[in-house]
Amino acid sequence: MDKKLTISLLLDFYGQVLSEKQFQIMDYYYNDDLSLREISEILGITRQGVHDTIKRSEAFLEELEQSLGLYAKWQRLQQQLESIEGAVKEITGENDRLCKNEAIKNNCLVIEQAIDDMKNNF
Repeated sequence: MDKKLTISLLLDFYGQVLSEKQFQIMDYYYNDDLSLREISEILGITRQGVHDTIKRSEAFLEELEQSLGLYAKWQRLQQQLESIEGAVKEITGENDRLCKNEAIKNNCLVIEQAIDDMKNNF
């Protein structure tokens, strides 16, 4: 995966443990795609200061992920939910084709809703 995307996702998971200034710089750089010069002008600090903050913050976010693994766990959860979703669609299709059992249809709808809730609330 692209490093910018990875750091941006790590920022989503762990950004709140950064200082307000670190988070702001990282947010400008990774989410708003501002240059070091633009960030330094906005915040009134040197370009080198912005660069150093970004490098330190990147390392810290990567260390947190190595220790806690929340992003990796989230990725695995997303893959498992997609797998479950595919199985439910297959069951729904077979049910519609073969027996049109209302209980199966309703249970599949419950599972699909639970999957949507998990995807939207994690």
